[in-house]
Amino acid sequence: MMVVPGLECLLERQRGLVAGKRVALLVNPTAITRRFEHAADLWRRSSDLGLEVIFGPEHGAFATAQDMIPVEGEQAHAPVVSLYGDSLEKCYPPEEWMKRVHAVVYDIQDVGSRYYTFVASLLMTMEIAQKTGAEVIVCDRPNPVSGLYPEGGKIETGFESFVGYVSIAQRHAMTAGEIASLFRDRKTPQCRLTVVEMEGYRRRMFFGDTGLPWVMPSPNMPTPDTALVYPGMCLVEGTNLSEGRGTTRPFEITGAPWINGELLARGLNELNLPGVFFRPLSFSPTFQKHAGELCGGVQLHVTDREKFRPFAAGLALIRQARQMWPDQFRWRTARYEFVEDIPAFDLLAGNSWCRAMIDAGEPLDRIVDRFQSDLPLLEAERRHYLRYPE
Repeated sequence: MMVVPGLECLLERQRGLVAGKRVALLVNPTAITRRFEHAADLWRRSSDLGLEVIFGPEHGAFATAQDMIPVEGEQAHAPVVSLYGDSLEKCYPPEEWMKRVHAVVYDIQDVGSRYYTFVASLLMTMEIAQKTGAEVIVCDRPNPVSGLYPEGGKIETGFESFVGYVSIAQRHAMTAGEIASLFRDRKTPQCRLTVVEMEGYRRRMFFGDTGLPWVMPSPNMPTPDTALVYPGMCLVEGTNLSEGRGTTRPFEITGAPWINGELLARGLNELNLPGVFFRPLSFSPTFQKHAGELCGGVQLHVTDREKFRPFAAGLALIRQARQMWPDQFRWRTARYEFVEDIPAFDLLAGNSWCRAMIDAGEPLDRIVDRFQSDLPLLEAERRHYLRYPE
């Protein structure tokens, strides 16, 4: 049975939530039905639906901009307002627009990692909606890396950011609607939140099990395979390794000009991490880190998606590169997602101790176990908000 996304459930079974109201759509190209109809087009063609404004998240309403690039000047049949600029303040929806609408309808495909900023845009919208009285309606979509197997740990105080807006695990094993409900109870109790659930969804589904079409939610998330490795491989952004941007397999490929792929692959495969094989390769990114340079590195091949633990794999890769090439490896210190004074890796990890443990050569198991020690408390809260059966 094909999963029915929340957008269709809203318009076909709960249309009264939006009919006759002035609505803002917080969307990107993933806001489609099973028949590839986009939410904005459905609003435009319906006489009982009023579209006041389209809010575009990072990468834009049309998902054309690269990461951390301010978006301006997008055009559609309704005004388009960017929720991503050159400062965190510009990522909030403007109150003057929020006061003009009865509701904000959110429909964006998430990828199952807390770093992915679309859910942060939703939560920031909830904060403004609490002030203006607008309702927030979340059209839920699948977690493409399944709603099981959370990995990682909490965000420690002082490490909150746009890539860590709510303290949940790095691989959170939740849907956007579930995270919104958790955030409402934690931070925005006066926000009028409605989650329109999917039909036919089961938590153990990976995206390929849903029968839904995959639309790239961002330029470097081309396939569900990318999403599967992203909870760990996004950590590479906090280093001077290429995370594969500028290749056809971003986040599955990583390396640098000074890396010997054969040695790196051998070291990683000797760890016997479950469900993954590291294959040596050479590549030359066409843009971003090491653009135009020949890099040695590895490609992650997931051999068992149920057993694969992407967060642990990402930590293992970074630790291995740090140990094998200590003179060339560097942590990223440049401004990252509007933060100047905290290393990018620490924002992604949610702490500074992980970077310190890697620098000290601590065993991988000890690093992973310290993260996992947070999970019992995170899991107790997470389970309270789960909406779908396994």
